[in-house]
Amino acid sequence: MNEMSTDAATVRRPLRADAQRNYDKIVQVATQAFAENGTGASLDDIACRAGVGPGTLYRHFPTRDALLAAALHGALTDLGDTARRLIAEPDAGEALDEWILELARHLRTYGGLPESIAIALQDPNSPLGTKCQPMRTGTDTLLARAKAAGAVRADVQASDLNALIGSLAWAAERRGDSDAALQRLIRLATMGLR
Repeated sequence: MNEMSTDAATVRRPLRADAQRNYDKIVQVATQAFAENGTGASLDDIACRAGVGPGTLYRHFPTRDALLAAALHGALTDLGDTARRLIAEPDAGEALDEWILELARHLRTYGGLPESIAIALQDPNSPLGTKCQPMRTGTDTLLARAKAAGAVRADVQASDLNALIGSLAWAAERRGDSDAALQRLIRLATMGLR
């Protein structure tokens, strides 16, 4: 997988110390608010809990997608590392299975995240979509390896697999499934990929 390129939207010039504190506090509070209330958490409430005005929040994060991307930064970095590790695994089928599970787990980070990411990936200007592009690249690469190894049917498309993973994560979230139940759902669904 190629290293992520840095685009103009993700490069920030250094902030003053007080502005950096505000930025960090907003991200910290947003992370908690999204965990508690899902991706639809009130941005005004986040600003209030962070001790800043709405204008300060929107100066740093002009859209909900921008704030979600910042709140997910660490998790998305970890997911990119996972994809790179799995690409080096000798068993392409097992690597794809592990990727599907890790991606589904990631999509359960916040309520509503599967839908937010699906929408963001359709918008080339979305900061969240841009940040999530390595997820798409990981799926493409791991699926291609599994197909080449004969571990997956040749007619499986990456877009189908992404839709399947998002749907499974969404269903598990809505049902309040445990991780074991999510793994069972994935095993059942991926039988059709073989």
